[in-house]
Amino acid sequence: MNAAPDTAAAWLHEATTEARQAAHILARAPDEQRSQALRAAAVALRQGISAILAANAADLAAAPDNGAFRDRLTLTPARIEAMAEGLETVAALPDPLGRTLAAWTRPNGLHIRRVATPIGVIGMIYESRPNVGADAAALTVKSGNAVILRGGSESLNSARAIQAAISAGLGAAGLPEAAVQITPDADRAHVGAMLAAAGRIDLIIPRGGRALVERVQAEARVPVLAHAEGLCHTYVHRAADPEMARRVVANAKMRRPGVCGATETLLIDAAIAPSLLPRIVADLAALGCRFRADPGARALLPELPAAGPMDFDTEWLDAVLSVKVVNGVEEALAHIARHGSEHTEAIITEDRAAAEAFLGGIDSAVGLWNASTQFCDGGEFGFGAEIGIATGRIHARGPVGLEQLTSFRYVIHGSGQIRP
Repeated sequence: MNAAPDTAAAWLHEATTEARQAAHILARAPDEQRSQALRAAAVALRQGISAILAANAADLAAAPDNGAFRDRLTLTPARIEAMAEGLETVAALPDPLGRTLAAWTRPNGLHIRRVATPIGVIGMIYESRPNVGADAAALTVKSGNAVILRGGSESLNSARAIQAAISAGLGAAGLPEAAVQITPDADRAHVGAMLAAAGRIDLIIPRGGRALVERVQAEARVPVLAHAEGLCHTYVHRAADPEMARRVVANAKMRRPGVCGATETLLIDAAIAPSLLPRIVADLAALGCRFRADPGARALLPELPAAGPMDFDTEWLDAVLSVKVVNGVEEALAHIARHGSEHTEAIITEDRAAAEAFLGGIDSAVGLWNASTQFCDGGEFGFGAEIGIATGRIHARGPVGLEQLTSFRYVIHGSGQIRP
């Protein structure tokens, strides 16, 4: 049953009231209690695996026949175990709260400390990937924040089943279950209510397709932490080790083509393209990849389909790769600046100077040297999980983990000073 806008607003008012109270308790709860909630939630996930898989099967039965979409939506015993392990990994991380970020003493004797604190109430709007709810819960609970989740209609059954495990964990640790809530349905009215909830939600994090993110950024009256697209590039420099380049490009594109860290465009130097590009294309084609090639690439491989006007501006999220031949680092950087989304870029080269020029020349949140772009992931960064990827220039960039879900306040110790 869908929610009318006034019904969604009424639900959100009550939910944010409870979330604010829960956040107040979480912020003051010992780290061990917050961590225990995550460990208990991991146990509940494992115990509830049959119910979670049944809920996911119901979602998949109604899902479109789209390979990349269904991959994002699908849960397996291994993926549920990975969610549980992610909760435990986050639980074991150091407490992000109460850290002294900076400290100094003024000439008048005042000692000033900048101390990490929670942000408050987070609103998380996501689409098909149901594990996002578990990641969001892990990071917000550990960092002392409450979260309100709005999952997509395509993953609603799965999201509810995962939410039940999270609630069980919070209850087992004696923490309020309102610390992690999910909207009662996936109606778009809940999105509108969350975006208008200035003063009740402190930060909105959208995680989904371009249309969702653009709507959030256009309509939100609440601060937003987001990335619009993951249009990632891998540049194979003329000094690349050929076998390394083949391995890395194959992984960067085809490990999971539907994730935002998947490479969408291959750039390859003209000096190495005649010998290496046919082998890279053959590797990828054997894995089921399709191509969109510029004239330079088609001069070497005429059978490749020609790239259209928008292909180098497209986040495929599928087994499709745009290919362009370039002349050196500067041309690669110019292409990325014109077509990229400032998410993740990689260079494959044995030339340190070229690598440093490339990494210093990109404006993206993450740059890699001789590694797959699919390492742009909070778990791979050691964050335990991520609540999203940020490509903006304020507060956080790249994978958003515990540290990025904290703000700070100042604590000042004096000895009776008065201001003249």
